[in-house]
Amino acid sequence: MIVEEIMKTEIVTVNPTVSIADTMRLMESKKIRHIPVINANQQLVGIVTLSDIRDAAPSIFRANEHLEDLQKPVDSIMKKDVITGHPLDFVEEIAAVFYEHKIGCLPITNNQKLVGIVTETDLLRTLVELTGAHQPGSQIEIRVPNLAGKLSDITSIIKNRKANILSVLVYPDKKDDQFKILVVRLQTMNPTVLIQDLKQSDYDVLWPNLPGVSL
Repeated sequence: MIVEEIMKTEIVTVNPTVSIADTMRLMESKKIRHIPVINANQQLVGIVTLSDIRDAAPSIFRANEHLEDLQKPVDSIMKKDVITGHPLDFVEEIAAVFYEHKIGCLPITNNQKLVGIVTETDLLRTLVELTGAHQPGSQIEIRVPNLAGKLSDITSIIKNRKANILSVLVYPDKKDDQFKILVVRLQTMNPTVLIQDLKQSDYDVLWPNLPGVSL
């Protein structure tokens, strides 16, 4: 999946000369935490976050002091060294950027012009959709040798039970790098028979595999 498929294209923006006070009111009315700052050519020149606004606003204990600070232009507090993405970037690469730089949003530019924005909420929603967690179903975790063809074998067993796969995730076994963990989400609420098939084929089913519960 590429960023173009999940980014918001209706973006609330301000220009560099807008006051901090007006930017703060805009954030409150739109219920947003990030506002890109663009110039007359729609080029991204900075970004303002809710934290920037809070740092610039007077303390609640001195609410009537230094009010002139809020009339300063927003470019006086905006971050100018902005990390950006491209519409054709892969979503997983963008997620890595969020994690590495500990950011809450990522402006998306094309030919130096702002074309979209991605937030943490967009990434979480995409993760839920990709894993099928928003759909009724069940999850099976299987420990398999890190060998070619194992995923194909697992899906063949699932196919024989006519179960529909919503998603498949693969991650390494932290205890032994010779194995991997397959997480298969299925469009069925009762995978008991399928789990029995997997165990009869000598697969190590990690979940569901509760003590005292016969599957």
